[in-house]
Amino acid sequence: MPLIGFVLSIVLTLIALWAVMNHVMTNARLVSLIMVLAVIQIGIQLFFFMHVTESKGRPWHIWLLGLGFAMVFAVAAGSLWIMTFGAESY
Repeated sequence: MPLIGFVLSIVLTLIALWAVMNHVMTNARLVSLIMVLAVIQIGIQLFFFMHVTESKGRPWHIWLLGLGFAMVFAVAAGSLWIMTFGAESY
């Protein structure tokens, strides 16, 4: 099982590297592709290596992971918002 996760992680990384090195699409679409591949790779890492679904108790850790993702998204989106529109207020 870990070998499958490892191979999938390597394949996703190579896809992102190939897309960047060969300029297969515009910059905005390339960033979107890399972000989608990163989210998929996070899921692979969680399920294959961190064994998120293998607990016998209540799945509180899944909810906490969702909360963590929401916080990371809020911080990243807020940072991008400030970097994009922050200079307009001066």
